[in-house]
Amino acid sequence: MESINNYIKINENIATSGQPTQVEFEKIANAGYEYVINLAVCHSEGRLDNEDKIVTDLGMNYLHIPVEFTEPTQENLLDFVELLEALSHRKVWVHCIMNYRVTAFMYVFHKYILQTPFDDIDLSLLEEWCPDASWQSIMKTKLQ
Repeated sequence: MESINNYIKINENIATSGQPTQVEFEKIANAGYEYVINLAVCHSEGRLDNEDKIVTDLGMNYLHIPVEFTEPTQENLLDFVELLEALSHRKVWVHCIMNYRVTAFMYVFHKYILQTPFDDIDLSLLEEWCPDASWQSIMKTKLQ
């Protein structure tokens, strides 16, 4: 799995990455992942055509929360958190194109749902991506 673009293992049930290839989706399915959540939009450069069919043909469930990279919303974040919470006992792979959208959303999920200590959150992608004001606002969201 480490060869998948910007792969991050969150825990035994959740992993994240940039856009997997068809062959990488086969590896993900073989590793026992049951759900794939895609946060990229349909017109994202670098997307995999027919990803939903590829994923479902491999026996996994495909879920799509399209998040515009230049305009992420609180609603996108809340949909993500609600979905990931509902799948808490399932093996879930979450991706976008570069794992930037996912990293921002996972930061909030770590903080409020998993209650991960800050020093234990993998924020290494922030070394190559500097979130703009809209993403910083998303990352400062306080969940009840």
